Amino acid sequence: MTAKTFLLAAAVAAAVALPGAAAFAQGRDQIRIVGSSTVFPFTTAVAEEFGRQGRFRTPVVESTGTGGGMRLFCQGVGAEHPDFTNASRRITRGELETCTRNGVQVVEISVGFDGIVVADRLGGQNFSLTREQIWKALARQVPVNGQLVNNPYRTWNQVDPALPNRRIEVLGPPPTSGTRDSFVELVMDVGCRNIPEIRAITDNAARGRACASIREDGVFIEAGENDNLIVQRLTSSAEAMGVFGFSFYDQNRDKIKSHPIEGVTATLETISGGQYPVSRPLFVYLKNNHVGVIPGIMEFAAEYMSDRAAGSDGYLSDRGLVPMPDATRRGQRTSVMNRTVLTTLN
Repeated sequence: MTAKTFLLAAAVAAAVALPGAAAFAQGRDQIRIVGSSTVFPFTTAVAEEFGRQGRFRTPVVESTGTGGGMRLFCQGVGAEHPDFTNASRRITRGELETCTRNGVQVVEISVGFDGIVVADRLGGQNFSLTREQIWKALARQVPVNGQLVNNPYRTWNQVDPALPNRRIEVLGPPPTSGTRDSFVELVMDVGCRNIPEIRAITDNAARGRACASIREDGVFIEAGENDNLIVQRLTSSAEAMGVFGFSFYDQNRDKIKSHPIEGVTATLETISGGQYPVSRPLFVYLKNNHVGVIPGIMEFAAEYMSDRAAGSDGYLSDRGLVPMPDATRRGQRTSVMNRTVLTTLN
């Protein structure tokens, strides 16, 4: 082997052996972000402000859904893989294991809170819903005469006589969406808890499926990751209702209204105070391996966690993000700036 060949082979071997950022050379000079459609407008606002500052190029932000973003993010390390992913729910154990298996070092950023609303067009009838009523309207199977059967309900007053005689038509997120995951966890799983026929199911997995399975007979319509399309459908229908994040609803109050859940209306105050029952934290995940290779990653994270962006009077609050308490956010910022890698979930 010649000296030149030996040096080349040694360099290749070193590149393979080195973990994280050192394992690849810079292949682009622009941050790439994927993930949740709910978090998309917040991250886009931060990206635009970050670009205006002039030190780095404006990051590219794509709306792929939480699940789709996690798959892209966890595929590996290198310029062909995204640097951040937005998520409208926390990373799952399975996703974290995939990231770890592929050498991806994950830094978790909690950016604020959001609620999930059930909304329809302005001018329609106002009524409150419980999570049990929503479950009975949307579950694939519901109890009739003591047996679980395919959901027969077509109008809301069939679910509960106290509700209006109005066709059940609900537009909501697809299974790849973090909003769908949160809706199942916070509404469907809770709504089925006191149903005797569900409680009688002894197998935990079967009981979970019975709670979480949404009907597929055209009553619940998967509307994709584009919440704008849901709003367009709602404004043109007297009966359709939509499920999406509070932040998006907040930006469209001139077109739609939300229904109280368990008697509580979704507002910035009821979500941040924990009174609104269908609320959730929002996340951005940073790929620690790319720090120092793709320019501007930690600077972008610092902008996202800054007082002027995510603080109580920050520009993200104007976009509908429900901010974390200042002390919590500043503690989170310290953890992120220290690049604390997520290894297990509590």
